[in-house]
Amino acid sequence: MTEQKKPIVFAVACHPDDIEFRMAGTMLLLADRGCEIHYMNIANGSWGTATMRRETIIQTRRNEARESAKSLGATYHESLVDDLDVNYNDKPTLLKLIAVIREVDPDILLVQSPVDYMEDHQNAARLAVTAAFCRGMVNAPADPPSPCSYKDIVIYHSQPHSCRGPMRELIRPELYVNIESVLQRKRDALACHRSQKEWLDVSQGFDSYLDTMCDESALTGQLSGRYKFAEGWRRHNHIGFAANDTDPLPELLNDVSWTDPDYEKRLNGF
Repeated sequence: MTEQKKPIVFAVACHPDDIEFRMAGTMLLLADRGCEIHYMNIANGSWGTATMRRETIIQTRRNEARESAKSLGATYHESLVDDLDVNYNDKPTLLKLIAVIREVDPDILLVQSPVDYMEDHQNAARLAVTAAFCRGMVNAPADPPSPCSYKDIVIYHSQPHSCRGPMRELIRPELYVNIESVLQRKRDALACHRSQKEWLDVSQGFDSYLDTMCDESALTGQLSGRYKFAEGWRRHNHIGFAANDTDPLPELLNDVSWTDPDYEKRLNGF
């Protein structure tokens, strides 16, 4: 009997620590189920400091991200650009990311929300989706050159900060993953990003970034109406990425739930 290949899961986010805030619980659960996990921040974190020089903060955040990826059981992939250089229509960056997507050849791609409070986050999501769409285009000059991939890929978008878009609108997940059993491990992974404690306090009012992450997980759990701590996901349209509209996360994980289909009707008074 041929041994079934482990599903490959690739988490692609903008900055070092974004994965830990929004995706790490699900990644840990998938790793525990035997999936092969990969980890990449498109930006190197070069602007994420109030005190360090550019080269110092880049190296510091790279080391922190590598430590975190190791704690998650993930293969680390190098960043591509400086902060604020993440643009979804920047061709050189896109061609580099296409090459990485082809190299990893994931079955599942975890990306950020297409709407969030920070433009970099939105751009990172769009860039990763576009790179995945181009993975099978023979005339896409990936950098470095690499063979095309035609394997089906399912894309999931994580929740934005505070579960709200840039206009404060509620973004409700399609799927909730119960992460209570791995919350401490998720917190430990985020704690690897030690340089961000002071920066997030100063720049974004995150009183303690570890507590903020737990509060965010609790908020998503509250939205689920079922879990104490959760991560939320919305599935990208499968057209151009997979032959069929499949949903592998519930198949791989034991404890998930879906948004009540009547919730929006009740919310809007219908």
